[in-house]
Amino acid sequence: QAQVMESGGDVVQAGGSLRLSCAASKIIFSTKTVAWHRQAPGKEREWVAYINSDRTTNYIDSVNGRFTVSRDNAKNMAYLEMNSLKPEDTGVYYCKIAGFWGRGTQVTVSS
Repeated sequence: QAQVMESGGDVVQAGGSLRLSCAASKIIFSTKTVAWHRQAPGKEREWVAYINSDRTTNYIDSVNGRFTVSRDNAKNMAYLEMNSLKPEDTGVYYCKIAGFWGRGTQVTVSS
């Protein structure tokens, strides 16, 4: 059974930074797109960023220029570097690979 697991969530002040990690197992990782999503309290889950197998990336407008998604195929890992965090970035962050979701990691940005 394929597994995806996020880590790195924390409580941080506005303007701070966090690095989230996504670990995959039993997935042919290098050929798959890795997508990060988030769900804020009381809101629907939304797509945040993704990185394709060819390392091209895309971001929603609200995080463009502040977040960077990357991957390490040798380690079956993906990362979401988040800078200049804002309170509206608060939520549970999920990683999705090949249709498999992790359980999420909580990011809280205090004002």
